[in-house]
Amino acid sequence: MPIAIYHCSIKIINRGKGGKSAVAAAAYRAAERIKNEYDGMTHDYTRKKGVVFSEILLPNHAPAEYADRATLWNAVEKIEKASNSQLVREIQLALPLELTREQNISLVREYVNQHFVSAGMCADFAIHDTKQGNPHAHIMLTMRPIERDGEWGMKAHKVAGKKIPTIDWNEQTKAEVWREAWAVAVNATLERGNHAARIDHRSYERQGIEQIPTIHLGVAAHQMEQKGIATDRGNHNREIGFINRQIEKLKEQIRKLTDWLKRELLTPTPEPAKVPTAEEQIKELLSGQGKIQERMKEIDGRINALDEHLRQAAIRRENYPYYKHYCTLYSYEKAELGDELLAKIEQYKSASAYLKPLRNRENKIPTNAWKRERERLLAEKERLSDSRIPLSEQLREIERIRKAEEIVSPQPKRRNRDWNMER
Repeated sequence: MPIAIYHCSIKIINRGKGGKSAVAAAAYRAAERIKNEYDGMTHDYTRKKGVVFSEILLPNHAPAEYADRATLWNAVEKIEKASNSQLVREIQLALPLELTREQNISLVREYVNQHFVSAGMCADFAIHDTKQGNPHAHIMLTMRPIERDGEWGMKAHKVAGKKIPTIDWNEQTKAEVWREAWAVAVNATLERGNHAARIDHRSYERQGIEQIPTIHLGVAAHQMEQKGIATDRGNHNREIGFINRQIEKLKEQIRKLTDWLKRELLTPTPEPAKVPTAEEQIKELLSGQGKIQERMKEIDGRINALDEHLRQAAIRRENYPYYKHYCTLYSYEKAELGDELLAKIEQYKSASAYLKPLRNRENKIPTNAWKRERERLLAEKERLSDSRIPLSEQLREIERIRKAEEIVSPQPKRRNRDWNMER
């Protein structure tokens, strides 16, 4: 059964991390112009392309005026007093390409109502589709409960000096529940539409799938690939695709080989062979190649991480002059900045937050160390690739071992008629 793309990321928008705001996030995701009454800044994203639908869903006891986006998120900004307040929980979902836009809107609306609005959260969701093959939904959720009188409630109460949450929305188990629920909702919709594709919220490892995951292309790389221009990330994914196909072929041959060994071992020999058995030789061959493959998986994973570290460092370096200029401005000057400059400043802050836990003991970003490590890993990967026996040669070696075993054995062996060796 084909596996469709699964993506469900969950994050918190926190005022303390880069000075983010709920109003700015809502304006960007819905492509609207909204003034943040908390700091006086106006966020205008009316020129943003690709926002095809947006909607606010409220629990029954929420004030009706919260159906207005500016009113809702300014109310959130107002109730959260602390400089490091958690303002919004955001869930981003990849939408199935097999479904129409209307079907995807209904799918997201049903999912949001069932799992968030019914629990008491106000939800603001927007669907983005730039027709580049990556339709997705942004779901912004309130973090604080609303009481029956329509007033904001407390996130937690203090009992004997300890904070006791008033809601269970922040429990770690919730993320897994919501991720699985999205997979269930998508698969049910795909099944009703007679589509063969399915999604799975579990990682390849948890699914028992021995494959290397591909990396996210990103908007720029995706657009270049669409135009036929090869990118480093695209080439990386193509190489992973080739390796995964080789793994599948090898697994099938190992399965056939295992069946053959089980049948062969049922025939007793009068005395032990003086040379290693076919089973031992084949196991040794496959074990060595398996270790090489496993190490190459580890290298690919680390290279992916280093690439992302270096990409974020480049973004931070590029946008630092804009951020430095921004810090010299007065509040009224900041409020008049254009969207392009504000976007660069947000990129700088986001990259800085990403890189903060990766700094070294001197509190510096170790880009040179990352580059050197990447070069070492690429060199090791090349050596491993040279030492890895191609699949066709492995299969020929297995066949040679099997035939040698037949010659050494004093008893005639049964012909395995269903063993079809790939040439």
